[in-house]
Amino acid sequence: MKIAVVGTGYVGLVSGTCFAESGNQVICVDINVEKVNRLKDGEIVIYEPGLEVLFQRNLKEGRLHFTTDLKDALLKSELIFLALPTPPGEDGSADLSYVLGVAKEIGKILKEHPQYKVIINKSTVPVGTAEKVHQAILENYQGEFDVVSNPEFLREGVAVDDFMKPDRVVVGCSSERAKKLMQQLYAPFVRQGNPIYFMDERSAEITKYAANSYLAMRITFMNELANLCERVGADVETVRVGMGSDNRIGKRFLFPGIGYGGSCFPKDVQALVQTSQQHQYPYSLLQSVIQVNDAQKLILADKILSYFGSLAGKKISIWGLAFKPNTDDIREAPALYIIPKLVEAGAEVYCYDPEGMKNTKLHFEQNHASICDKIHFSDNAYDALQDSDALAICTEWSIFRTPDFEEMTKRLKSKVIFDGRNLFEPTEMKELGYYYNSIGRQTIQANQH
Repeated sequence: MKIAVVGTGYVGLVSGTCFAESGNQVICVDINVEKVNRLKDGEIVIYEPGLEVLFQRNLKEGRLHFTTDLKDALLKSELIFLALPTPPGEDGSADLSYVLGVAKEIGKILKEHPQYKVIINKSTVPVGTAEKVHQAILENYQGEFDVVSNPEFLREGVAVDDFMKPDRVVVGCSSERAKKLMQQLYAPFVRQGNPIYFMDERSAEITKYAANSYLAMRITFMNELANLCERVGADVETVRVGMGSDNRIGKRFLFPGIGYGGSCFPKDVQALVQTSQQHQYPYSLLQSVIQVNDAQKLILADKILSYFGSLAGKKISIWGLAFKPNTDDIREAPALYIIPKLVEAGAEVYCYDPEGMKNTKLHFEQNHASICDKIHFSDNAYDALQDSDALAICTEWSIFRTPDFEEMTKRLKSKVIFDGRNLFEPTEMKELGYYYNSIGRQTIQANQH
């Protein structure tokens, strides 16, 4: 099949590459000339495990193309995916200006060159967006076309597997012609029997928000429970195991930590709350999820401040900057909130992340220029610990799970760890003589300050 993917961000690049991998001809469109040229030259612009192999293969074999020419891509394709940014506005609602702007351009092009096309919303968009896209195209073109909602369910770090072997494919579609094309497109991806769910467009749009908001709620529930466990002397990790063994609950998304981040959960929860308010329904549960998560992102900084009293002249090391492992995505990552609070309290911060340091440095240069001289980036995890008063762990990268504690002890000035991801066993930390403060578990007081 011939496919155009408008937008070469995370969703667009993964989708375009994976569609090409199943034998389709794919043209990816972006207005960023520099980015398009880099992609044409074989330079992948995001970090996602497994993506580069597919990207290079399909580029070399001529199934994957990149252009800034929307008209050319549109006229050569029958399926047009919109994988455009929908950033939150000041009120939390999704900004549809990019999506609707491209929809209007599509209408203008089709007016000059009438052809049947299927326009597919791949971006996460609020309820009613398919109708708005339809109307935006109709402003200039009254010929045959269909608008479909096809939300993505990609987890950063395992997005290629999620796309190639999806748990399910959700398609919001009211046209039999478009339905047949979508079924044909996704048939190679569901050969093992996983379902393609066809539904109305509005139900498909809300399905994505509902799934992410529910998962965010589970995480937030566990974070609140962990905070309670600390106060009553329980161990949240054993509580988690006991809960997860109930098949009505399941084991996934029950790990406590320092809050959720990323490009999806924060934005999608906010957008669903905003949608509910627009329809005069106060979604109180999700409003509470947002409030609790905002506080949880700072809990590690609060613990550090409580331990030291003053951070004047202190050096604090940070392991992990990305919002989750196996990605360079730092959007809404807890570390971005923790670091400024530590610096404002007087600390110098030394950071290490396997993939997220470039984006983090750029973030602070653009948003916190006044404190950049207090934030340092190290070549490796152990260099970040040199003469440090404490280590704070913010992301659960695998390389942090089994570190060389002997080397850590040599480097650290004080054997003090604040673990926001519960990577280590408290009993082991006690044997090693560390002060160890984690989430929802007993604090090990082996090294009093």
